[in-house]
Amino acid sequence: MSVTTSRIRCHWAADGDLMQDYHDTEWGVPLHDDQALFEFLCLEGAQAGLSWRTVLHKRDNYRRAFHQFDIARVAGMKDREVEKLLLDPGIIRNRLKVTAARDNANAALEAIDDFGSLDAFLWSFVEGKPVRNQWRTRGDVPATTPISDHMSKTLKKRGFRFVGSTICYAFMQATGMVNDHLVECFRHKACAAKK
Repeated sequence: MSVTTSRIRCHWAADGDLMQDYHDTEWGVPLHDDQALFEFLCLEGAQAGLSWRTVLHKRDNYRRAFHQFDIARVAGMKDREVEKLLLDPGIIRNRLKVTAARDNANAALEAIDDFGSLDAFLWSFVEGKPVRNQWRTRGDVPATTPISDHMSKTLKKRGFRFVGSTICYAFMQATGMVNDHLVECFRHKACAAKK
């Protein structure tokens, strides 16, 4: 048994090497870069109704298609560019999800104007510091919380799309706003130590 397979991980990380690597290096690590936060907002929205594994396998294609998630460039995408993306088999070709990325970029630019950064706006929902949960079983981990409910309502009012409470909570988990690694997972302590 290798060192990587002998570690205790969250149950979902067993779904292939890509998922395991994502779990071990990214998920739950507090993220404060505007471009990276915008990427996760778009990818979590693209995941709606699908598995995260599906989106993760298309992540590089999304980065190519959406200008490495440069917020201003995505906001400036013309209709013809959006139409072209709907023919791209490397991404999820759902018109509402593709156009939502552009709408979300415009909403993100407004939030940056109002709050100084997308980071400051999004992290304000957890008062600027990660919520450190102590879940023992996967059944303990919620799909939504009052915080994700509030985030969802606020984002929708500001013009963001594909930001239901479940999507917002998944976004919070991915970007380390909440530490939802199970207590027995080897990443729980490492993520809890980060800000």
